[in-house]
Amino acid sequence: MSNIIEQLVKFVKEQDTINDKGKLSSLVMEKFSLTKDRSVFYCDEFAVRFSASGSSSFGNTVLSLSNLQKVDDRPFFVCLVTPSVNYLLLANSTFLKKISHSSQELRENNIKGSFNGSDIMRELEGVTNIPENFEKLFNIHAALGFDGNLARLVEATNNISPSGVKFAPNEIQISNILEAPVRASNFINSNEIGILKNELDEKVEKFKNEILLAALIENVNVRGRIIQYLIAGEDERLRQEIILALKSRTRGIPQFKTENALGDYSKEFTGFLTETDVKTKIMILDSNPKAYNLDKVLEFLSLDRSVFTFYFVGIEPNKIVGTVLVSMFQDDLLHSTILLRHWAGRNSRGVSQFEGKAIEKLILNPKENVDIKKSVSFLEKVLAL
Repeated sequence: MSNIIEQLVKFVKEQDTINDKGKLSSLVMEKFSLTKDRSVFYCDEFAVRFSASGSSSFGNTVLSLSNLQKVDDRPFFVCLVTPSVNYLLLANSTFLKKISHSSQELRENNIKGSFNGSDIMRELEGVTNIPENFEKLFNIHAALGFDGNLARLVEATNNISPSGVKFAPNEIQISNILEAPVRASNFINSNEIGILKNELDEKVEKFKNEILLAALIENVNVRGRIIQYLIAGEDERLRQEIILALKSRTRGIPQFKTENALGDYSKEFTGFLTETDVKTKIMILDSNPKAYNLDKVLEFLSLDRSVFTFYFVGIEPNKIVGTVLVSMFQDDLLHSTILLRHWAGRNSRGVSQFEGKAIEKLILNPKENVDIKKSVSFLEKVLAL
């Protein structure tokens, strides 16, 4: 947790029993030099909305979804002032069950409605919404963002199903899925994994200077897409346009659309059909990168030669620390996989993320080990969703 968030938590706790929403908001505003925008107080590091209630449960209207969108890129807190205790809750879009008030017209292209205190999740995937967990929870949110939550909120609010179909494998496909950890183990013990990693390492070395320039881009999604394309993109003309834009610093990055596919780099061997997702890890940043869509990974693993891998590139300022190629079932990676089932609608099993610290450790100390029994149990859990 950042130092300023720790200070906020401590200061709000010190004001327990103040029992005055207006007074507490003024004190917080003054101490942290916050700007006020209607009911929201904010700075670059966080935003907060104050509410009052006689107990820890409250159904008051908190904020409009459109106003939340403005500050959803930083921790957004609701501070609930009760007679004896002040409660802080993370209330970014990831932590909303639905939109409650005046939301009948809410659509992905029409941001409408407000949420109530009762719409804020007190727990996400077993992680309680309390100060001790704020860092972990916000890292989950940061990888999804407002756009990543909007379709879910539209469906939860107005019963509108997003496009997409939940993958329903037949018996043969289920068998192939459950055999995927054995295929992964065979692949990491084969010569083919070295061939695949060498190809990707050569791309990293070839475009090393451009990757380091791209790593300076603050927008995490733009940064990741550009580096992925430098390493795994197929259109050489577009790659050169991106390189020219990175080097000139005056011309904008060309608009390009990456396929919403499972992996970025496909390679077929005699015994294996591989898809590899290219991920960058800025070593000085604490973040949870997106992992994969659960239905898409099951659909790919239902193919009889399929092997799904991740290629992680570790970057520090002006330096590429290292690269690692591992199976999705690599033991440390599997242990750090977060299943976001609440994100799923009726047509989806949901998505997953990785805890960033585990990736950092893998880059610094590569391990390829796969625990087949644990991996099969993981797949059975995903299939059951």
